[in-house]
Amino acid sequence: MQTFFRYNWIVREQWYEWCKDLPEEELLRPRTGGVGSILQTLFHIVDVEWSWIRRLQGKPDDLENFDEYASLQKVRELDQRFKPEVEAFVAAWDNSMESRVFYDYRRDGSFDMDAWGEVMRHIIAHQIHHMGQLSVWAREKGIQKNPVSPNVIGKNLIAVQQK
Repeated sequence: MQTFFRYNWIVREQWYEWCKDLPEEELLRPRTGGVGSILQTLFHIVDVEWSWIRRLQGKPDDLENFDEYASLQKVRELDQRFKPEVEAFVAAWDNSMESRVFYDYRRDGSFDMDAWGEVMRHIIAHQIHHMGQLSVWAREKGIQKNPVSPNVIGKNLIAVQQK
């Protein structure tokens, strides 16, 4: 679990770096699919990750308003503000948490019942899904930079044991 959260954080940071030389209008240009633009997608990834972790902890998960973070620097600052709480929760993860029940209550009073482990994997898959969208948009729009590699290999996520 921790390995793939670290993977997502590394790739997210690589996308921030990839975006830093693009004009703001390119980052905010509406895209087909996803949540709107490149910048809105990065914001959405950060906000949703934090929100799910807060909900698992039984804390309020007030979603942030994108209009207050409509620049790459502000999205990165939001990420830096939220990440310590997410990182601490992920670091404390142990197998006993896998099957804990999470009740996802709806406004109409209904609810879904899921295992914490499923929610955590959803958080991981959610970012990976949106990173794929970013890659497609980068290629479709002819942005002259290669998209960030989604490759797990080469990110030094697991220490090698040599004999």
